[in-house]
Amino acid sequence: MELAGKTALVTGAAGGIGRAIVTALVDAGAHVVAFDRDAAAMEKLSEGCDPVVVDLSDPAGIEMAMLDVLKGDGRIDILVNNAGVLSPNKLAATTLEEWHRLMAINLDAALLLTQAVTPGMKKNRWGRVINIASYAWKSGGLTAGTGYAVSKAALVGLTYSTARELAGAGITANAVAPAYVVSPMIMEQLSEEDRNRQLAAIPVGRLCEPDEVAHAVRFLASPLSGFMTGTVIDMNGGLQFG
Repeated sequence: MELAGKTALVTGAAGGIGRAIVTALVDAGAHVVAFDRDAAAMEKLSEGCDPVVVDLSDPAGIEMAMLDVLKGDGRIDILVNNAGVLSPNKLAATTLEEWHRLMAINLDAALLLTQAVTPGMKKNRWGRVINIASYAWKSGGLTAGTGYAVSKAALVGLTYSTARELAGAGITANAVAPAYVVSPMIMEQLSEEDRNRQLAAIPVGRLCEPDEVAHAVRFLASPLSGFMTGTVIDMNGGLQFG
């Protein structure tokens, strides 16, 4: 129960990776505030968390939700920016409308939430910011589209900047970059041909499991990760080293 007494905020909590992260943090003793836009799906979350329906593409909605959360819980000790949307559209097919939608959810929401929670972390001299990036940030996307890959690369940049700025305040900022997790985003939005092609290219011979991502998040949230900041944990099954 290494996170007893801590409060965590997890976005995209009703998705496959999000549910696993919520469960892992609850098992570690944290109280979890779960953000997602799918109210029905959040009914399946584990006990020990407070579900909050939020559309992360709406900055005003994020602000209102955070006012309520911080008034109720006082502060957030652990922020997990997990929410994300995927697009397979490459450069020529990427519209400005799609680009803005991807950035709003994958990047802008992470910025706004980080800005909202870090004052309390500074006051307490302890905090964890954990961003769920993607192997797409360093691979140019492969099967993922241009906008998605760029949004995740920018999220890594936000991680680095946050880590550099806040290290002296007792706050760490790290990212986890998985490749091809068994989740609705991958299973529903990639074609069977794309999935099979990428599975054949992964040296370990399988896709990543949500619980594996959650395990990495639990470690980064723990007190024993305090000397790690500005780090990206690659979880790509050997697709790329270094």
